[in-house]
Amino acid sequence: MPATRDSVPSEPSSAEPPSAEPPSAEPSEPSSAEPSEPSSAERPSAGQPSVEAALGTWPAPVRRPTGRDVARLAGVSQATVSLVFSGAEAGRRVSEATRERVREAARSLGYRPQAAGRQLRLGRSGMILLAVPNLQGPFFGRVLEGVHEEAGRNGLAVVVSSGWGSATLAEAATAGRFDGLLICSPDDSQLGELPADTPAVFLDADPGTDRARPTVELDVAGGMRAAVEHLAALGHRRIGRLRSSHSAYTFRVRQAAFEQAVRELGLDVVELGVSLNDGHRAARAVAGRLLERADRPRAVLCDDDVVASGVYQAAAELGLRVPEDLSVVGMDNVAVAALLAPPLTTVDLPGEELGRAGAAALAALLRGERVAPVAPLATSLVLRSSTAPADSASTG
Repeated sequence: MPATRDSVPSEPSSAEPPSAEPPSAEPSEPSSAEPSEPSSAERPSAGQPSVEAALGTWPAPVRRPTGRDVARLAGVSQATVSLVFSGAEAGRRVSEATRERVREAARSLGYRPQAAGRQLRLGRSGMILLAVPNLQGPFFGRVLEGVHEEAGRNGLAVVVSSGWGSATLAEAATAGRFDGLLICSPDDSQLGELPADTPAVFLDADPGTDRARPTVELDVAGGMRAAVEHLAALGHRRIGRLRSSHSAYTFRVRQAAFEQAVRELGLDVVELGVSLNDGHRAARAVAGRLLERADRPRAVLCDDDVVASGVYQAAAELGLRVPEDLSVVGMDNVAVAALLAPPLTTVDLPGEELGRAGAAALAALLRGERVAPVAPLATSLVLRSSTAPADSASTG
């Protein structure tokens, strides 16, 4: 809902609006009302003032709401409003209930604190960098949504980037362009030494990467175990696995959890690696190789939902039906999962929650606060229509 703004009414104009009544027979004084729309021949050329500007008929500018307006609406003093938006430790002297009331008043008025001066005093830019492995990865869109929401609550703007390496991050950290860094799902080549004074939070990363900095994890191991157990409960004893070929910690955890689960359940496995950054087309090609095998598995578990969509297409090209001939499970629960036909059973990784938790931790670091360890965020298996009992297939 768009924010509303207070406005100051302009002085009454001496011009009367054009009357809708028929002109009277009596002569009248020339009207000072605005002229009708000029023809193209009468319109000013580029660089010349328009008729409206020459007559001074531009609408009066809307007055920007001030801290005093926010204080009046929230029922607090102007000093309290200043404390809430100070971005400093002093803001903690205001109770959370009062801070939220002030923020809500500011949102309803469309108030924006004059950040430039405050940031100059604090030596900050007001921007944070979210570094993700692949801008086109739909899961990272979910993460960005959460980061953007929480950053906005803390008066921070978000810049997102991909294709970064350890040297790039170190340069960004020292150039003063960003107040802090959020580093999401890094692979080994992207990790390196960051300057000790750089506020940074790792998301979906190895908690041992940098023990001096907070890490927010997802319980991807629990999600993977749930997916394997679901297929086993449907009677599948042979499972295909399309795993990420990247070296990121999150994929190592998924693989370890998968191997442990199939070992405990006594399942047979056929595995192939796929580059997630190469998208749907690469996934379809790898899935085709898996499904063309004479001993093809009747269930396939994928490291993300885009790969699972490639399995759908490869199966259709081979005349296989999902789920009658092939059960498919993904991971991430991005928007495409519910749009596939049939809708995809997948592991929900709460990307928005991950983003919010990471941005909240980074905002706390920027306020000079200590950040308590965050427990791994829970994942869950979302059951849809892409899996079926192993004995339901009529072929294969």
